[in-house]
Amino acid sequence: MSLLWSCARFFFLGSYKDFAPLELKTEMLEVRDLTVKFISEEEEFTAVDSVSFTVADGETLAVVGESGSGKSVTALALTRLLPEPPACISGGDVRLAGESVLAKSKRALREIRGRHIAYIFQEPATSLNPVFSIYEQLAETLRRHRPEVKNFREEAVYWLDQVGIREPDKRIRDYPFQLSGGMQQRVMIAMALCTRPKFLVADEPTTALDVTVQRQILDLFRELKLRFGMSIILITHNFGIIRGLADKVAVMYRGKLLEFGECAAVLSRPRHPYTRALIDCVPRLGAGLHRLKTIERSSP
Repeated sequence: MSLLWSCARFFFLGSYKDFAPLELKTEMLEVRDLTVKFISEEEEFTAVDSVSFTVADGETLAVVGESGSGKSVTALALTRLLPEPPACISGGDVRLAGESVLAKSKRALREIRGRHIAYIFQEPATSLNPVFSIYEQLAETLRRHRPEVKNFREEAVYWLDQVGIREPDKRIRDYPFQLSGGMQQRVMIAMALCTRPKFLVADEPTTALDVTVQRQILDLFRELKLRFGMSIILITHNFGIIRGLADKVAVMYRGKLLEFGECAAVLSRPRHPYTRALIDCVPRLGAGLHRLKTIERSSP
């Protein structure tokens, strides 16, 4: 059983009593001066350094940066999914509808994970359990989060259909290895959506997918956002995929938030040199034969 599957299973299993999304006082996720460190006997490393941002109701925030910049650590820290130790949230706070998430008990955190904030983890091939069918994995999520559902099979088929899987009544019997990478990713999206969350965290959802499938997945996010009115935090290293999808952009480098603003403004008028360098690294059709620009100093 892979580490990613263990993390995914730990996240999805909780309890959920209400079919409708939580009625929050203010549909807002606020991250204030979040600092995350990894501590060992030899050294202490700051992975996230005083990061602050907000995600409003129905808004899509793209968190962009190189591999190792602290994007995924930030996402996992939102609901304290990082193993403690070696991880340590040494400062700041995460507030959902005005209430501190980090101050919650473990039992309360299990209520928040999935019920209010759902995750789509990287690389679905390693997040899905290879020895259980798609139905068994969806049913396990439904059983723990929405026990009031009378027919788990019917509900699972419904969500597979919602994410664009053809013949869901047949595919539900398949195992992960029988599905393509794009279909595996759609299953992960269905597992996240079936709990009716208000916030969806998608961590590199197009990793290892070809460009055609990437576009299909991104179009699916855009459609689901409009249909269900959820807020999305999209973690990515690629500026090329966020245009037309994100409302706001947060640019991270070496654990710090360098730039935060409206997507159109950041893409057209980046204020930080690192943001400009990232945008210049995106390949462009019709640009002719020339060497691609790169960033000399990379994240640790």
